Amino acid sequence: MIHFVPRIHCVPPATSTDMEIRIRQASVEDLMHIVHHRRAMFEEMGHRDAGVLDRVDECSREYFARALPCGAYKAWLAEDVNGRVVGGGGIVIAAWPGYPGENRLERAWILNMYTEPDARGRGIAKQLMGIMVAWCRARGFGMVSLHASPAGRPLYESIGFHPTNEMSLELKGQNLEAGSQM
Repeated sequence: MIHFVPRIHCVPPATSTDMEIRIRQASVEDLMHIVHHRRAMFEEMGHRDAGVLDRVDECSREYFARALPCGAYKAWLAEDVNGRVVGGGGIVIAAWPGYPGENRLERAWILNMYTEPDARGRGIAKQLMGIMVAWCRARGFGMVSLHASPAGRPLYESIGFHPTNEMSLELKGQNLEAGSQM
């Protein structure tokens, strides 16, 4: 499932496509990078309220600190030849009842895809996606989902992702009386 989120800020990709990278599995020791990628991703999608983003950082740090060690979240980081983290992404593995196309008792979602602005346009996100999709296939998942920003959509479509029927309802600030809208 691809959910399109508007992207306000766009940094042009670097002109050179030559960048040697190494992709490695992330661990709890990499929380700083994972949380940074998550915040930067939201900032680039137009979220500017520092207080809201700080709370997202806190919640994310707590979630990833629990989920990485137990395997509920798998993450990979891309590093340049100097060991600088230039990108990353991960997969949430959530308990889920079976549904058409998936007979496992869990579901896989790719999230936190982010490449540093100075490293974009060099195929890093595509390499990360290839590793994560292969990881899901190797574990027998029949499907993997993600939400896509407009900037990421062309990459995901080139891999074979397509929009689905997912919908959402924002609950904060709504005061629905029982039965009034249903």
